[in-house]
Amino acid sequence: MIDWVPVVFVTFKVGIFVTCMFFAIKWHYDQGKKKGASRRALLLTGGKVAAIFILALLGVMLFTFTLAKTLGLDLSLN
Repeated sequence: MIDWVPVVFVTFKVGIFVTCMFFAIKWHYDQGKKKGASRRALLLTGGKVAAIFILALLGVMLFTFTLAKTLGLDLSLN
């Protein structure tokens, strides 16, 4: 009886995720048509977001490796 619970929950979660993503993409598409955003401004904003994401990722990696070294964890790949 308990075997069907994960199947139902995962199916429900995937269904909700797909529905929300559809409406999010549709809303953003409609907003872009309404504003008439220029391609240059869109690329510039996308570049800024990507740069911030990469910097945040590097910061988290640096923090993680520093913390691991401080705690004496072995980070060698051997």
